[in-house]
Amino acid sequence: MTNRLVIIPTYNEKENIEAIIRKVFSLSTAFDILIIEDNSPDGTAQIIKKLQKEFTALHIIERKGKLGLGTAYITGFKWALENKYEYIFEMDADFSHNPEDLIHLYDACANKGGDMAIGSRYVSGVNVVNWPMGRVLMSYFASKYVRIVTGMKIHDATAGFKCYTRKVLETIDLDKIRFKGYAFQIEMKFTSWKFGFNIIEVPIIFTDRTEGTSKMSGGIFNEAVWGVIKMKLRSFFRKYER
Repeated sequence: MTNRLVIIPTYNEKENIEAIIRKVFSLSTAFDILIIEDNSPDGTAQIIKKLQKEFTALHIIERKGKLGLGTAYITGFKWALENKYEYIFEMDADFSHNPEDLIHLYDACANKGGDMAIGSRYVSGVNVVNWPMGRVLMSYFASKYVRIVTGMKIHDATAGFKCYTRKVLETIDLDKIRFKGYAFQIEMKFTSWKFGFNIIEVPIIFTDRTEGTSKMSGGIFNEAVWGVIKMKLRSFFRKYER
């Protein structure tokens, strides 16, 4: 067991899951993996359980169905805290996040003073591969919108590739995080920022999935647009004290 845990939510990821697990375990820095599996009908869970016989640092929590990205990560965060991990990572299963960048996110927190590190697509230009231009623009301007509404100086507010230090997740009341979809990523950053934690953006290249099906939808962005305003308003009535 290491003090580093990578949390990967899965739903119908049979094309990617074995490859991503093997890649993480092959890295020069050791990581444990926790899969939050939402009852995939394609047999993803069976592949993971087979690999558990090979890798003792591979863990799985099975849920009854698709309960939302945010609840998947919060389930994983609580498990990580209970099991005494110091560095907790979020990563997609589809190779849109390069597992090699886990090492850079870890370095930002362990050696460069970060309380949270974000794998940022926009901190050094626009580093996105295989996305249609409309989606690039929607994502880029969504982050600009979040910066304007919240006041955060984060370039990639919707990023889902991150490292949290233990103290951040212990400070945030995870049961008060309201969003279930991709706006969850914004809310976690905003809450961490309001508590005064040091957030470092690490430049990455984001490559859209080549296997499996994207979970992105217009409704996800609608949640983010209106949810950010509600989140900002609620923050005026909450104390952020460590």
